[in-house]
Amino acid sequence: MLEKIRIVFTIPELRKKIFLTLFCLAVYRVGFYVVLPFFNQESVNTSADQSGGFGDIMAKVAVFSASDLRKATIFGLGIMPYISASIIFQLLGSVWAPMENLRKEGEAGRKKINEYTRYVTVGLCLLQSWAYVRMYIMAPPSDGISTAPPLVNPAFLSDATGTLHFGWQIAAVLTMTCGTIFLMWLGEQIDEYGIGNGISLLIMAGILARMPMSGFDLLKNAQFELKSFGSGEIGVETLLILVFLFVAVVAGVVFITLGQRRIPTQSAKHVRGRRVYGGNRQYLPLKINQAGVMPIIFASSLLMLPPMVFSMIASVAPSTEIVMGRMRDFFGGGTSLVYNFMYIGMIYFFCYFWTAITFNPKEMADNLKDYGTFIPGYRPGRRTAEYLEKVMFRITYVGAGFLALVAIVPTVISGSLGVSFSVASFYGGTGLLIAVSVAFDLVQKIDSHLVMRNYKGLLE
Repeated sequence: MLEKIRIVFTIPELRKKIFLTLFCLAVYRVGFYVVLPFFNQESVNTSADQSGGFGDIMAKVAVFSASDLRKATIFGLGIMPYISASIIFQLLGSVWAPMENLRKEGEAGRKKINEYTRYVTVGLCLLQSWAYVRMYIMAPPSDGISTAPPLVNPAFLSDATGTLHFGWQIAAVLTMTCGTIFLMWLGEQIDEYGIGNGISLLIMAGILARMPMSGFDLLKNAQFELKSFGSGEIGVETLLILVFLFVAVVAGVVFITLGQRRIPTQSAKHVRGRRVYGGNRQYLPLKINQAGVMPIIFASSLLMLPPMVFSMIASVAPSTEIVMGRMRDFFGGGTSLVYNFMYIGMIYFFCYFWTAITFNPKEMADNLKDYGTFIPGYRPGRRTAEYLEKVMFRITYVGAGFLALVAIVPTVISGSLGVSFSVASFYGGTGLLIAVSVAFDLVQKIDSHLVMRNYKGLLE
């Protein structure tokens, strides 16, 4: 393996792409800690650590947005607005005829869709950054008093209201918007001049950057002696179980991510002059996890709403605080059976929903027919489309079950073993799936450069 890595850096073009990618990721990580100039950095960090349930929700959102929404930084929104805009246009491409026709125009249509996606991203950035500044950073303390220094530097406060001046609020919105647009541009530079998928690499960098700190916190709170389960203390046996579960979950994620159902296909023979072409037996690969991480993202995003709604009702109507508090705990995750069952059900629903959008059996059957390829035992056209749809329905059930299992592992580990969610999130969920998928995509692109120059790939 060391020899293969050495060969990777001996290829000038590949070495240049890798170093450019690392430089772009370093720029992203530097901007990740640059706080907006009119906020006190120490107060922002203290507020993020003491923000309670809302801060926990923001921490979960930050896993797949390449940001930390609990802190007022120039990259506070991360890349999530661009991802949201991309999802919107992907959905429109399946249900809206003009957008579907634009997708079929090839490279010209793809460039046009990317242009529309950028415009929508700017609009989403303006809306989300304005809501972020107004509802989170500018929110007063819940108890009416605060022992911490003010979030905003006094020089930027308005004398009339005691909050950040309106002009500086506009500056904060524009700064965070520009930060997201810069991240989008940075990802495009990686796509064009670097190696790997730029947006995915930014998200993976944000996920992996949390691992050292989470591991340090775990070891700091651990006691290197035997402890009984259920005592709330982390002992040697808990650390061993965590190591075993991490290896097992990563191995399962790799197995399912690369898992395929190969459908045998046969190409028709045809004669050109004195030669016979075709007649080869090939395979049509169908991924078991066709939907990727999107079902977990959709399900976890929707399940964040009930606790937020119950908290808002409790703040507006103090008489319902006890009832709303119990409802918030009931739907708030952890060891709640209702939360886990709702999570699993929504993952299954979104798995089939997203697969139905991204996988078109009729279009695939028509493409096979146009290229003179057929599935043995099934007539080209409608019968082939029905067979592909039936196969995809069955393997999607398996893929959804795997996603549901991986998704609830962090909450189960956090609740049963008494570790923080920041540590448990590396044992499943969106973060682990994204990291593994992006890592395999990166290795495959490096392999393509090596194979093109007659070297063995990293996975061979």
